[in-house]
Amino acid sequence: MKDLNLLVLAAGMGSRYGGLKQMDPFGPNGETIIDYSIYDAIEAGFTKVVFVIRESFRKDFSELFTGKYGGRIKVEFVSQELSDTPLEIDMHPDREKPWGTAHAVWVANKVINGPFVVINGDDYYGKTAFKDVAEFFSMNTSSEFAVMGYYLKNTLSDHGTVNRGVCYADNKGNLEKVVECTKIRRDNDGIIRYPQGDVTMVLSEDSLVSMNLWAFTPLYFEATEKYFTEFLKSRGGELKSEYYIPDLVDSMIKNKEVEVKVLPTNSNWFGVTYQEDKPHVIKQLNDLIESGVYPAKLWDKD
Repeated sequence: MKDLNLLVLAAGMGSRYGGLKQMDPFGPNGETIIDYSIYDAIEAGFTKVVFVIRESFRKDFSELFTGKYGGRIKVEFVSQELSDTPLEIDMHPDREKPWGTAHAVWVANKVINGPFVVINGDDYYGKTAFKDVAEFFSMNTSSEFAVMGYYLKNTLSDHGTVNRGVCYADNKGNLEKVVECTKIRRDNDGIIRYPQGDVTMVLSEDSLVSMNLWAFTPLYFEATEKYFTEFLKSRGGELKSEYYIPDLVDSMIKNKEVEVKVLPTNSNWFGVTYQEDKPHVIKQLNDLIESGVYPAKLWDKD
């Protein structure tokens, strides 16, 4: 298998959190959530990590992460900037925010030339998820993508409702579509529900949902040139329009340009959106350390 890259989406400004949560310490020795993903990726055989960041915090981000991993994995940084697009357009004069997750992945096209896995910088995905996706790449052709499917019951929050992309697959395990469901909650009777218009819908505990862990080949970048350009032509003048990874993947599936495997995982997911989430994430990580999944000092020198 070729070198395997980890692409970490870390360009968010953390407006709801109140700061750059990608750089915030959660582990007992100042480890970030990203650190645990990189630790798991190294164990699974990944050889390079690419951080997608904003140029405005490149210096601080580089100081925190460069050299931290003791040569275990190569580290690179790329910036997601509003002006970095495959097509020059007349943007809305007040627009400041970049173009969404599909664009965030595309900006790494110059530093990735092999298979790669995309994750969010503020989410914990579980050790087995990285091993499973590495195995997928070792067994499949270069034309295939994959999405890690988490069981809904392992992604719910005790602190409120959640939004999840429910994955629907055919009888071969290939993704047919991702349906975004909002305000999902477990009610007092134990049933998982979400509103859809004027009715209330029920979801199974074992529904597979995407938590934005995707496995791609460089075919992704070629497709972005086509579909993102179409998006910019039609919606590039809007103030807040964004183009997301599922939008691109959906177009490729509909046009029979790729097969996308759904990889079910029993891993528990957790992440941080608000400051109130931080104590819960810290406890989750401490529990994993106490159970022996991780050392207390993640990057202790050999």
